[in-house]
Amino acid sequence: MTSMSSLPTEPGTLTAGGSAVPVIDISPASKGGQSLTEVAAAVDDACRSLGFLVITGHGVDNDVIDAAWAAARAFFDLPDEEKRGVPAPGPEHAYGYSPLAAETLARSLGESTLPDLKESLSIGPLELPPSIPPGAEGLLTETDWPPHPPSLRPAWEVYFRAMSDLSARLLSIMAVGLGLDADYFEPFLAYHTSAMRAINYPHLAASPPPGQLRAGAHTDYGTLSILTYDDAPGGLEIMTADGWAPVGQVPGGFVVNLGDMMARWTNDRWVSTLHRGGVPPPDAQGSTRRQSIVFFHNAAWDAEVRCIHTCLAEGESPKYEPVLAGPHLLGKFSSTVGDY
Repeated sequence: MTSMSSLPTEPGTLTAGGSAVPVIDISPASKGGQSLTEVAAAVDDACRSLGFLVITGHGVDNDVIDAAWAAARAFFDLPDEEKRGVPAPGPEHAYGYSPLAAETLARSLGESTLPDLKESLSIGPLELPPSIPPGAEGLLTETDWPPHPPSLRPAWEVYFRAMSDLSARLLSIMAVGLGLDADYFEPFLAYHTSAMRAINYPHLAASPPPGQLRAGAHTDYGTLSILTYDDAPGGLEIMTADGWAPVGQVPGGFVVNLGDMMARWTNDRWVSTLHRGGVPPPDAQGSTRRQSIVFFHNAAWDAEVRCIHTCLAEGESPKYEPVLAGPHLLGKFSSTVGDY
């Protein structure tokens, strides 16, 4: 496999149907001042119009990305029986190994579809609070790490922490884009309930039944998601004004999209966009196997999410009642898992 991080990054935009997913170099934001303001304005525009962007200049070390990627691939290459020995996610526990067709993401929006054509491995927060709030046990829990490959835990812990740091930097930029102080979101992030998931989409030798996808149409649940994936047929598609459009790979970049919680926080000034994992076209040549790693950033369990004051026009009222981030997240997740 070509290294996910060894290819050059080219600035510009990524065509997605009739829209364009902006590619934004966030490195100037670290200078502060006008540079931060300009990056924040570009991020604000992307979050208003599409809810998706690609970031470059993120500062995550290539070796960190490649090690996490290789460990995920090694896990998915294990015999099915060994993978199934890892505890499975369920309504009361959000992390573990989910085998092929064990999840139906479209259920999170109340849709009834055939199960998703993917398998996944998920971990939860690395840092837990001294005491676990009642009801939070499903999200704030120690990870039951697979014993093989032995490289997985150290590589994933490093990658998880790199994504946590990148999320905090993105939220600082986003705060400025919303007309807030750069540290606005910091009080909501202590012991955040973020998760990380690697997904394997096996090769499809034949087209699936109509309506069955690699990942059903859904929106993400938390604040933001950070995604890396390989460029194989049948991947990420987003809903645009012109219908479903594929999002191709930008070498060296991460795809970032907003979740439902950020849309609530901003009173829908920023959008949580419907997306899905498509199936390969019938004429796809060679292997259609595909892999991705996604970091789902979420606020702390007891963070109260209510409309940000800068997102209310004069005389406008909040569209949503305040919610606690953790229970909202767990309720969404619990609706997607099933028996297998």
